Amino acid sequence: MYASLSDEETIRQLLPSQPNQCFEALYSRYVKKVYQRCLSMTKDAEQAEDFTQDIFLKVFNKLDAFQERSSFSTWLYSISYNYCADQLRMAKRLPTTTWEEAGIDHNTADEEETQLHEETLQVVQQAMTTLSVEERTFLRLKYEDGMSIDELAQLYDLKPSAVKMRLKRSREKVKSLCVQQCVS
Repeated sequence: MYASLSDEETIRQLLPSQPNQCFEALYSRYVKKVYQRCLSMTKDAEQAEDFTQDIFLKVFNKLDAFQERSSFSTWLYSISYNYCADQLRMAKRLPTTTWEEAGIDHNTADEEETQLHEETLQVVQQAMTTLSVEERTFLRLKYEDGMSIDELAQLYDLKPSAVKMRLKRSREKVKSLCVQQCVS
């Protein structure tokens, strides 16, 4: 019965009165795609399953905030990508061994270089937070996930030239904000 409704119609019609049916309809449509996205990023089936479940819980809790500025699938894809990227980034930050356990004798130059790298990373991350969700997602899909211009164009139903222009503008914004941060 609900299969003939678009994602947006499903949300508008079912969320207020039948939230469980709304969630089930959207879950059944997208669970495999979200799982594949998670698997492609984690390279771990068990972790991909966990992330998929976490993403759908997050989406279900935020479903009333969906404002149809983009298609539901794009919104869901953005949440999925950002969730996986954040989880993987946090996992990298957690040290599995200490410097001493690893037998590494780091000197002051290494520490200064590491500190400079971390400061630069913080400036870039700050700049990224000023971008719109769409701009951040474009940059992350291209540079962290390695999607091609053609894949992005297909995903967002844009011409490759439009994707290139959006990426260029987003990069320029980040660069400009980073320069401002470094100067001040």
